Amino acid sequence: MNRMLLCAALLAASLAAHAQLGGFDIGKALDIGRKMADAAKTQNLSQEEEVDLGDGICAGFLGAAKLHPDANMQRYVNRVGKWLALHSDRPDLPWTFGVIDTETINAFAMPGGNVIISSGLLKRLSSESELAGVLSHEIAHVVKRHQLSAIQSSQLTDIAGDVGKEYAANRVARGGGSALTQMGKGVLFDKGIDLVKNGFFLRPLDRSMEYEADQLGVVIATRSGYDPYGLVAALQMLAQYKGGGDAASVFSTHPPATDRIAELEKFLPTVDRYASQPQLEGRFHQMVKQ
Repeated sequence: MNRMLLCAALLAASLAAHAQLGGFDIGKALDIGRKMADAAKTQNLSQEEEVDLGDGICAGFLGAAKLHPDANMQRYVNRVGKWLALHSDRPDLPWTFGVIDTETINAFAMPGGNVIISSGLLKRLSSESELAGVLSHEIAHVVKRHQLSAIQSSQLTDIAGDVGKEYAANRVARGGGSALTQMGKGVLFDKGIDLVKNGFFLRPLDRSMEYEADQLGVVIATRSGYDPYGLVAALQMLAQYKGGGDAASVFSTHPPATDRIAELEKFLPTVDRYASQPQLEGRFHQMVKQ
């Protein structure tokens, strides 16, 4: 099953499980939550835990926005994204790329390797190299664990108030190991859903993280054989776009496109010799702009 579809299925299963909960030991659950919070302060999540959290965030997104119905477009974007991810420093993650059916212009990456781009942004791009630039920017966020750093610094330390759930407590009661590992799909997956519900995951990251993701995204796209100026072209489109509220999302979650271009101009001379690599406009238009 496509991992995006799996996220939606996991969301439904999680809601059904919570609907069947009975009584539980709230004191024990909160104590477990405090231990988990302490662990989060002193150690990074494992890759498995990162994936669980990201799947919860993905499920939260897909609970609010459906995937685009064009299966060929989905396969195309997923194929391009996975090719790019193979040239990143975390090729072993279970990467999945999907297109959500909305005119809102934005793209998101979640811890663990789920990446979503809106159809509104996709159809305003002009080539596969521009798509590669956008997806590589999001891949870079995952590689650098930017979202995870933001979540850990401001959210996971509050987890004690969110773990009064019977099956989470039961999972911990069944065995040893770290509190983080024992929580597994329970609290981490549910926490991911909550991060979407409360709007945390739609808040902008630190500008320095966005600029770092732009630079690393250019490197990933270039390594993958694309014109390194694809991301710049996409940013130029955003800077010139005169649309209405459909562009508000990307402008509220990212620095101004003109600022990002200015920062990239300091870096681009290092990859300028690869500017002859293909843009692949024809293939992009065949798959996206039929």
